[in-house]
Amino acid sequence: MTPELGFNQQLELAARLAIAMALGAVIGFEREMDRQPAGFRTHSLVALGSALFTIISAYGFGSAAVPTQIAAQIVSGIGFIGAGTILHHRGSIRGLTTAASLWSVAAIGMAAGAGMLVMAAIGTVLIVVVLSLLEGVEGLLRRWMGIAERPSQLDAGGGPPDTLP
Repeated sequence: MTPELGFNQQLELAARLAIAMALGAVIGFEREMDRQPAGFRTHSLVALGSALFTIISAYGFGSAAVPTQIAAQIVSGIGFIGAGTILHHRGSIRGLTTAASLWSVAAIGMAAGAGMLVMAAIGTVLIVVVLSLLEGVEGLLRRWMGIAERPSQLDAGGGPPDTLP
């Protein structure tokens, strides 16, 4: 039996869904600008879905539900989706960062769905920093330490090393 939620509480939960979707979209936009296969819409949907599952687990089943069970299923389910973005192609691995961003976006959605909006926002900022700024830092460190660069687009036979063919 599901508990009755008041109108104001339903509005608050709807706002959590919208915030989760918007935060996922921010990360997806960065991926889209980097020409990755899982971009704006995919990241938005993963965050929204995770938030919705989190809300359903917390409010949809009353005392019969154990919210951690659904949370565990979100983590493993998104792992399956992420695994689908990883390919071995011509001796290189592609899509690992995209898989990690999808996994992280699921956590953003879960945080937003649970009402941890500040944590969701901070997590989003940190993910965008990792995706957009640390690639340049990685290149500088590789040059400074004399480590070979990752294969270029031409060497890998397709798109950037972190994309699907």
